[in-house]
Parts: sequence; structure tokens; C-alpha cells
Amino acid sequence: MKAIKFLFSKDKALSAAIKNLTGFYPRNHSVYKLALSHRSVARDLGKGVKLSNERLEYLGDAVLGAVVADMLFKRFPYRDEGFLTEMRSRIVSRENLKNIALKLGLDKLVQKDAGAGSFRSMYGDAFEALIGAIYIDKGYNTTHKFIISRIIDIHLDLHSLEAIELNFKSKILNWAQKEKHNVIFETIEENSNSRLIKVRLLVDEKEISTGQDFSKKKAEQIAAESACAELGI
Repeated sequence: MKAIKFLFSKDKALSAAIKNLTGFYPRNHSVYKLALSHRSVARDLGKGVKLSNERLEYLGDAVLGAVVADMLFKRFPYRDEGFLTEMRSRIVSRENLKNIALKLGLDKLVQKDAGAGSFRSMYGDAFEALIGAIYIDKGYNTTHKFIISRIIDIHLDLHSLEAIELNFKSKILNWAQKEKHNVIFETIEENSNSRLIKVRLLVDEKEISTGQDFSKKKAEQIAAESACAELGI
């Protein structure tokens, strides 16, 4: 029956892509279309409201965090709360989610403005939005199964993650404190039309790197990561 419905679907390409990604055919095509619509191509609904994947990203972030917390609690029964919290942060970090999204091929599915191609959080955000779409379309149990069997068990090495430093802002601030340097994150540009925020990172009043994103926090992380590479930290 599902295969027959698929043959007559107006969204065969999307159905095939979702089936390949998740292992099941979607029921609600519109929610997946929305999950793959970046804010740079958001449809203006008037009164300052734009239709993009941001709300689904918010939902997917919460669901993903709950599933990861449950998984860690069960797989590491003798580790303390601090370890579990840090591991969850590393699994759901922007960099890690971006890498997973690229492995899944979401970069080929996300609808975006050509000028937005350099923003690194885009694909990780789309991955979270996809989680939100699955949750709405199929419910928690299916979403849980997808995250564990198709993401964590295939694309993550939990033991390797223990040794990776992913919070680059904390890393460079700790370095600065230890080496007695003054580090400042300074907002240098805010585009009200695109909502892009650009920041620069200064060490002892010298600009080392810049970062830009739709979130100031993410822009600072991007600048911090570039600075860590530049300074060899």
C-alpha cells in the first residue's frame, strides 16, 4: 500500500529522499519540506512572520537532546552527571550536527539562498529540523529509533567523542587566562534585512579572526574555532 501511494505521490522525489534517509515513507510531506527550508528563503507571511525551519529546529533540538540523554544514561550506568552532560553537549554540538548532516546528504536537499552557502550551522540546523519533522509525522518512538539506529549507532563513536574539545570559545578563553592574554568578542556588523551577525575576536587588541551567523553565540563559536586554528591552540 505504501509503495502504491508513493507511485502516485506529487512529491515522489521528496518521498524517495526521506525514505533513503530514515527508512520510511513520509505521511506529511509539507512538514519535511518546511524542515528543509532555510531561513534565507523563508516565505514572508506578513507582520514580521516568516515561514522557515526555525520552529522545527527548536522542536528537534529538544527531542534530540532527550533521546541522547536517555541513551547516555543507559549506556554509561556508572558515570556521573557531569560526564553525561558534557557528552550530550559534544554529541549535539553545532560542529558535530553539521558533520552528521553532511554525511546524510542534507546539503543537497536544503533549500537556501545562494548567498547563504557559507554559513556552517545551516545543515546542522536542518538536521534538527528534520528530527522535529519526524517527531510530528511519526511520533516519539519512531524518532527515537531513527536517532539511535541510523545516527548514533552508525555515525558516532562515543569513546572518541570523550577526547574531543568542541567548545572553542571556552578553549580560547581558558588559554587566554592561562597565558595572560586579553580576549574580546566584538560585534562589528548586524544586517537587519538578513539578520546576519558578524563578530571579530581580538587578542590583546589585535584582530585574529571573524565569524558570522544568524546567532551571535554561533558566530562567536565560529570565530573562536578559527582563532584556535590560527594560534595553534
